[in-house]
Amino acid sequence: MKILLIYPDHADTFWGFNNALKFISKKVNEPPLGLLTVASMLPLQWEKKLVQMKCEPLKDKHLEWADMVFIGAMSIQQASARQVIDRCKKEGLKVVAGGPLFSIEPEAFADVDHLVLNEAETTLPPFLEDLKNGCAKHIYTSAEFPDMDTTPAPMWELIKMKNYATIGLQYSRGCPFNCDFCNITSLYGHLVRTKTRAQVIAELESLYLRGWHGRVFFVDDNFIGNRKKLKEDILPAMIQWMQRRGHPFEFKTEASINLADDDLLMTLMVQAGFNAVFVGIETPDEQNLGECNKVMNKNRDLLASVKKIQDKGIQVDAGFIVGFDNDAPSTFDQLSAFIKDSGIITAMVGLLNAPRGTNLFKRLDQEGRLLEEFSGDNTGMVMNFIPKMDLQKLMKGYNKIIISIYSPEHYYKRVKSYLEKHIPAQNRKFTVHLNDIKALSKSIVRLGIVDKERLHYWNLFFWAMFKCPRQFPSAITYAIYGFHFRKIFKECLAE
Repeated sequence: MKILLIYPDHADTFWGFNNALKFISKKVNEPPLGLLTVASMLPLQWEKKLVQMKCEPLKDKHLEWADMVFIGAMSIQQASARQVIDRCKKEGLKVVAGGPLFSIEPEAFADVDHLVLNEAETTLPPFLEDLKNGCAKHIYTSAEFPDMDTTPAPMWELIKMKNYATIGLQYSRGCPFNCDFCNITSLYGHLVRTKTRAQVIAELESLYLRGWHGRVFFVDDNFIGNRKKLKEDILPAMIQWMQRRGHPFEFKTEASINLADDDLLMTLMVQAGFNAVFVGIETPDEQNLGECNKVMNKNRDLLASVKKIQDKGIQVDAGFIVGFDNDAPSTFDQLSAFIKDSGIITAMVGLLNAPRGTNLFKRLDQEGRLLEEFSGDNTGMVMNFIPKMDLQKLMKGYNKIIISIYSPEHYYKRVKSYLEKHIPAQNRKFTVHLNDIKALSKSIVRLGIVDKERLHYWNLFFWAMFKCPRQFPSAITYAIYGFHFRKIFKECLAE
């Protein structure tokens, strides 16, 4: 069997960093970790090729080569996925599909030959057995949440690592919380399941031996779901491995705000090489936090929690939402002020949407307020339900937040405020690569000469060079990020 694994295209997004990648000559931010893991579960004797459509176009020669196509996708890739399916059907190719897009709404993909849904550790083996016996069914699904101690490492040989800015690694699945707007628990459950220490170290070693040196993103939806295992087992092992290998990686992950409550956990994460974490803050308004069941964010000083994580040496990226039923005219100024006061540089502010499988979707369906399917774009100017606030007022307030926090004046001021107080980890080797020099050169031309923001750029440039020289690389990185964020939101606000 010749298996073509396809990861569909999607519109440029906030987290895609497409406008920033051009500065470092990378094609895409991350590889498709799910598809690469599935590839490792397929029979060894099968030939496999991967086409990630953000990296390269899907060509006729790819389809002509294949005996069968495997597609993995998320909601934001729906349009491209449907186009790929149509092309495959015209070529007479059997299509196997899985991943969140298909698991959430399988009935919308009746034309797919085989839907292998939920988690592949459970549903892929019976499909492969039936395929071998010539009796493969249309749909394979399971309510079981499998252990991850037998999950294989991704099949890295299918990708060219030089195309990527970041490489992903999955340690756990599941989240102990139940936020109303989030469909993670409907996909992966509340019980946090993890890989073993041996698996994590083996994956790090594999990446190292393949020549990867740089950012590794632990893609877990809540990395700290099992804090005890992290502190007693995983992080100590990572610390030892990083010391032995000379700290080749820097790590980022996602975690709930209660990370701030555990000093030992934060200390171990920094020692292991974590220097950034994404936190879902959503809103500083207590009433709205109660509305969306964001229990871990309630009854705490959110600003102080953010500062505490930052003070440990971990950059906080954060997600924010407007469009809750309890939002008021004051919400927009309150949210803007929080972002500015917190020093959070990468602040994704989006309109509330209700994905299938969430409690929010069920409630709005009962109230007759649903309009259309969730697009998957976290910063798109669209809501899939009727908000309580007048839509025009809501959109105007949203625009006000974006213009406020991402205008060059406010953005560069926030960057300086953060870098002034941030103390970089001492265990990270400082090395300069060719891509770093290219990025600096391109930033000087694009941001320092061509763009209207050039005065802000040069102010940050010389400030970092003379006042905080150790922060100079970060200052240039954030300047490039700001360029990307402004372009993304400019496109969104123009819709």
